[in-house]
Amino acid sequence: MEVVVATTSDSSDTAPANTDTAPTTSDTAPARTDVDRALLGGGTYRSLGEQRLSPAEERFERGRRTTGLWLAPLVSVIFLALPLDMPGNQQTLAGILLGVIVLWVTEPVPIPIGGLLGVAAVVVLGVAPADDVLGPFGSSTVFTFIGAFILAQAMLKHGLARRFAFRMLSLPGVGRTTGRVVVTFGLITALLSAFVSNTATVAMLLPTALGILAVIAKLLQERGIAKADFDPTRLRVGVALMLMLAYGASVGGLLTPVGTPPNLIGRDLIAEATGERISFAEWMAVAFPICALMFVALAVVLLLLNKPEIRRIDGVAEYVAAERAQLGRLSRAERNTLVAFTVTVVLWITPGVVALIWGSDSGQYEWIGGRLDEGIVAVFGASLLFLLPTDWQSRSFTLTWSDAARIDWGTILLFGTGIIFGALLEGSGLAKTIGDGSADLFGLSSTFAITAFAVLLAIVISETTSNTASAAVVVPIIIPVAVAAGINPFVPALAATFAASFGFMLPVSTPQNAIVYGSGVVPITKMIRSGFSFDILGAILILLILPLMIALVGLGS
Repeated sequence: MEVVVATTSDSSDTAPANTDTAPTTSDTAPARTDVDRALLGGGTYRSLGEQRLSPAEERFERGRRTTGLWLAPLVSVIFLALPLDMPGNQQTLAGILLGVIVLWVTEPVPIPIGGLLGVAAVVVLGVAPADDVLGPFGSSTVFTFIGAFILAQAMLKHGLARRFAFRMLSLPGVGRTTGRVVVTFGLITALLSAFVSNTATVAMLLPTALGILAVIAKLLQERGIAKADFDPTRLRVGVALMLMLAYGASVGGLLTPVGTPPNLIGRDLIAEATGERISFAEWMAVAFPICALMFVALAVVLLLLNKPEIRRIDGVAEYVAAERAQLGRLSRAERNTLVAFTVTVVLWITPGVVALIWGSDSGQYEWIGGRLDEGIVAVFGASLLFLLPTDWQSRSFTLTWSDAARIDWGTILLFGTGIIFGALLEGSGLAKTIGDGSADLFGLSSTFAITAFAVLLAIVISETTSNTASAAVVVPIIIPVAVAAGINPFVPALAATFAASFGFMLPVSTPQNAIVYGSGVVPITKMIRSGFSFDILGAILILLILPLMIALVGLGS
């Protein structure tokens, strides 16, 4: 993942970031900050490809990547040369995986390429044959993500997601206080990211968030709450709004199996280890209370640690109404996208509903569940976008292949390599070896202790590398740890899966963190403080609520 940071206009500690150049009435009167120029003039937010690092950050990144380029093969070679008492294929796989983890953390090459290099090394060094290694790329889970990404691409292209955001923001009373605006923005982000890529959701909503922040900043200026030459990129309300955007996406991604890649990786590994597959409906039943409580905790943390400078506000409702008016009426393309999306979600949920009515052992469930595979449903829903016309006369359809080709293939490749390494860890016995050793070393013997260890390990790893990589590494290790202790691995493995989507402290932890950091509105110290607090609260909620919800839904028996 690329690190993105703000590029701001020339300024110093004694001068504002952006000010009007008109002469003042007094030589000593401060120049008045141009809020629109500061927040919306391109001096802060840039698209991912346009953002640049400061000289100090460039030196750090260059050193980090150069170190990784040499350290990754060195770590692998040294580990392979150690006289360890373990089967040769396990030692080789462990050495390769260590090198890949170094590549993922230091990023001398893009993270998906680091995973592919590891996959190639597995075959070249004889750990497993190519057909066995590459098999997971053809799994239903991969096609579930491809279909979901194509559906999300249509929502973004035709503005359906943006329309939903402005509809939520125009609800009565939302634009009256800063707290309501921040919470509503987080709710919008969470709901969208349950089905749309977290990164795409945040990138899409960021300009709207900056526009609302500009309205609030002008209000502070007009009421005299802020100095005439204040810096609007250093407002506490801006920090709360931007972090709610980033963290809300991570929380919402937990709500559905397709919300974020770690969910499907963990679910597949749990199914392989326990023989129990979590349906779409069961996942949502377990995740909803956790996500709801995490969202409440998130709102409390952000609004307490970054208390807005002003409570009651004017102008936000008018801004939202003006933006919503520009969208016009629902277009044919938007209606078609809504149809395809609704059909897909209904078909995803149907097997779970059948199981609730007739039971998971019934013939009805077996018939429906066997035909409505999630990957097939996702591909079918995505295909509808190429069949539903927007203009039959010109044979124009809702989506073109050029549109579909723009989905995040890097995430799909990383997702596939994550499944591959998870399968290799299990198939080679390396996961069991690591699990047995960890259980002996840390004395892990209870469900709570193993679950706490799983959550802590997943959070630590997700802070420094991708969430997908965290799930792919941690879940296969936690399962044999639980088995070695004579405990059902369902709860610890699912807890690790949820915790792998954490990573709130640093810009490099998740792409959405990097995007909001790139706005120039969030100082790194405030991201670390808020992120650390939310990491702790989120971990506590998972430890307390997840086992209860698993039992209530009837899973993990």
